[in-house]
Amino acid sequence: MEADAVVVGHGLAGLVATAELADAGRKVLLVDQESVANIGGQAHWSFGGLFFVDSPEQRRMGIKDSAELAHGDWMNSAGFDREEDHWPRQWAQAYLDFAGGEKRAWLHEQGMRWFPIVGWAERGDGSAHGHGNSVPRFHITWGTGPGVAAPFVRRVEEARERGLVTYAHRHRVDEIIVEGGAVTGVRGVELAPDDAERGVATNRDSIGGFELRAPVVLVASGGIGGNHDLVRANWPERLGTPPKHMVTGVPAHVDGRMIAITEAAGGNLINRDRMWHYVEGIRNHSPIWAGHGIRILPGPSSMWLDAEGNRLPAPLLPGYDTLGTLEHLRATGHDHSWFVTNRSVAGKEFALSGSEQNEDLTGKDVAGVLRKRSLADVTPSMQAFLDEGADFVLADTVEELVVKMNELVEEGEPRLDVAHVKRQLDERDAQLDNPYGKDAQIAAMRVARAYRGDKISKRAYPPHKLQDPKKGPLVGVRLHVLSRKTLGGFETDLSSRVLGHDGAPVPGLYAAGEAAGFGGGGLHGYRALEGTFLGGCIFSGRTAGRAMAQEIGD
Repeated sequence: MEADAVVVGHGLAGLVATAELADAGRKVLLVDQESVANIGGQAHWSFGGLFFVDSPEQRRMGIKDSAELAHGDWMNSAGFDREEDHWPRQWAQAYLDFAGGEKRAWLHEQGMRWFPIVGWAERGDGSAHGHGNSVPRFHITWGTGPGVAAPFVRRVEEARERGLVTYAHRHRVDEIIVEGGAVTGVRGVELAPDDAERGVATNRDSIGGFELRAPVVLVASGGIGGNHDLVRANWPERLGTPPKHMVTGVPAHVDGRMIAITEAAGGNLINRDRMWHYVEGIRNHSPIWAGHGIRILPGPSSMWLDAEGNRLPAPLLPGYDTLGTLEHLRATGHDHSWFVTNRSVAGKEFALSGSEQNEDLTGKDVAGVLRKRSLADVTPSMQAFLDEGADFVLADTVEELVVKMNELVEEGEPRLDVAHVKRQLDERDAQLDNPYGKDAQIAAMRVARAYRGDKISKRAYPPHKLQDPKKGPLVGVRLHVLSRKTLGGFETDLSSRVLGHDGAPVPGLYAAGEAAGFGGGGLHGYRALEGTFLGGCIFSGRTAGRAMAQEIGD
């Protein structure tokens, strides 16, 4: 079968590229090893956060953002320091221009809308010149992840009806065809039909081979987050030893297979040691895929303990510095840590990642948002974890709580000492006897309350003593490392053309999304500012689609 272009991967980046190719009148073969039930890929499962700069939503919240401030935050977080960061730097600047320019208007034209309260993710490492967002920039899409994918699913489906897009679902690519030094298509194995629901692992039974031909091929196959062996193999020394146990934040089909296949076609993979995993993972009480983990997006109030019961030092506070905290916790030699909090804080400050955990936002239910978030003490999704979550325990006293927390600890792991935990809680709570104090976390809580959005939503709950019985019961949460994103990827120029080891483009080969490190081979550098993964897929997919259409010509 022949077409103008082959796109490998029907996730967000692949959909955007396909839509752009079709809009230019090009015929596209959209290939994926999964069924149509999984169209939209990882994006479907996301919270739908998007990074904008100086948006109307920010201005309504009293946030003063600017291109200059965003540039400083990005570059300070990225920490570009390698020769191979040449293209990632350029992609970072291009993405910042997009995020502060046409991104919002372009997406708005396609029907996207955003929750009016802007979230403040990755609040930073405590320094003005270091990692983190100086201001809130996390815009939650109305409809969450499915709402982000929807415009592009619609455009691709409309193009299919016009005869411009052909789906090749259940087609697993095993080889990128290279002839005469140029990419000319893909070949692989057609897999047996599988009617499993979205996210559920499907069979890998072959029913025959296939070969698809086109003058340009886009690799938009995602990263390695569902393959723990690959995650461990690429784990950087700077983050300590890789965890023996992780929970999984993406479906099993995020397996990284296309990385080696694309390398074999001549693509230069760079920054493979840069990755993004969360430390606030919890086991899903109703798992969809094996080891299914959910991230808690925490507010600033919970007390964070390592596996031995020691409070994490500032600025390693909940919601501040993902990789800084991961590095610190890996140095302990243990795979878990703890939140100690109470029901009031958990009910208001704990947001849960994922579209399926936020049915009101995903379903665009205005009344539900008001009822379940503004008026209720605890959202139904959070209550389900309090009731059924394997990593949650509740108790009226610290002594009882620690006993229950220790019951979650496996053999060979450290037990918490009641007196040690109680002393740290007492010291923390004593800082709330006055409207001032020396505890960095208490100060951070008050800073968070100064932001109108956090105060209105109670994402920064009014400061109080965690042991206040009126706010109880106490809650202990065992936290796991949650596998998620690959920050490195295939080196690409600003047209999304994959570069070879000699620095020249591999003719006919393109990459976008996570497979390209969201552009260039790693536009985030070492650290991300959040809301940039979906946006990176959109931007790199759009860039690739338009460049491929131009290369094909009329």
